[in-house]
Amino acid sequence: MKKRTFGWNVMLIACLIMAISLPAWGKTIKIGVIGPMQSLEGRDHWNGATMAADEINAEGGVKVGKVKMKIELIKCDSNEDKNITDAANAMERLITNDRVDLIVGGFRTEAVFPMQDIAMDYKKIFIGCGAATDELCNRVGKDYKRYKYFFRGTPFKSSYLAKTSIMHLIACAGVIKKELDVPIKVALVAEKLSWTEGMVKLIQGYVPKLGYELVGTWQPSARATDVTAELSAIQKSGANVIFTVFSGMVGITFARQAGEFKIPALQVGINVESQKEGFWEATKGMGNYVFTMNTYVRGIEQNELTGPYMESYLKRYQQVPTYTADTYAAIKYALVPSIEAVGSLNADKIVAHLEAREYKVPSGVIKYEKNNEGVYTHDLTWGPGYLTSLGCQWQDGKLVGVWPNNWMPDPKNHPDLKITYKGMVPIKLPPWMKK
Repeated sequence: MKKRTFGWNVMLIACLIMAISLPAWGKTIKIGVIGPMQSLEGRDHWNGATMAADEINAEGGVKVGKVKMKIELIKCDSNEDKNITDAANAMERLITNDRVDLIVGGFRTEAVFPMQDIAMDYKKIFIGCGAATDELCNRVGKDYKRYKYFFRGTPFKSSYLAKTSIMHLIACAGVIKKELDVPIKVALVAEKLSWTEGMVKLIQGYVPKLGYELVGTWQPSARATDVTAELSAIQKSGANVIFTVFSGMVGITFARQAGEFKIPALQVGINVESQKEGFWEATKGMGNYVFTMNTYVRGIEQNELTGPYMESYLKRYQQVPTYTADTYAAIKYALVPSIEAVGSLNADKIVAHLEAREYKVPSGVIKYEKNNEGVYTHDLTWGPGYLTSLGCQWQDGKLVGVWPNNWMPDPKNHPDLKITYKGMVPIKLPPWMKK
């Protein structure tokens, strides 16, 4: 009996040694992908994350210390574009039921705030890939201990979106002045949602400083299906530029009806719906000449990562990725390299490593900001050499890149510095503006 017991003990010890030394087969890194999965924004959250996970797993997974772990994605429909409470509940389930290690996604600001709070309660790293409101990352600077697990992945914050849109406005105004030689009159149209509040105030204050006339501000619902009243008022105002701030379906409604009425003004700013390739069909071609900020456009490369990413995404999904598909970059270029570097899934170690990095993604270079007190906010650095976004315009059925095109970010101090990306074309004015 003693010999038999001794033999079993030897076998048990040998098995334990083998289990410790072998790769962690069956173990996975669970990443929750949360977003409005019934809309394109949520679907692109999932598409980008899926492509990243498949590429990483095909290469053997993520090296965590001495073991390799595959990525397992957990899809979570937040329904946040319709119900904020649903979004909060979805985040709670993702953490407590699905037991995810990390989280990416989130789109609508009003929903991301409670989702952020829940993730912070559980000390889960949450990379936001959709909401732009400054306060999401201001919270990190104000209460670092609680909110340090939140990072912005895309887009850069609202105040930078406004700043970039102002650059686009200046570029469009330059074309109008050159071709029509008329004073610039701007109508501001922004959907009535939390994320637009800061942008509206900034734009209202900045437009007059440029020497342009602000003829009025209109704020329809993000889901408006008729904006004829707003367009009639804009037409009477004599505006030749319409500065839009849209993330919802009103972007299609506004562009279609403005095109039908042939409003003699150039639309510029942010229109998320016009970033999508289905916009042309959705507006029945009436969205021609709409100019919007964007992250990716066919034929435009911000760096050497853009082309391969676009080629793979187009081949797999037959469409250009919207900015919410940058869950791809959040997983492949942010989370995975930091996990491998620290050799652990410990959230505090990953946070510290992420903060210290400066790294390329398909849309530019990411570096995390600090506030005036020197505290990390985990917001994205904007400007030449980092993230600039793109300005693009619908021209006769094609979405083309038009900015930056010999953009001079600091003409006073650096008159020789001009930023452009290969493939840019000139901005076009609607022909009815010239009549």
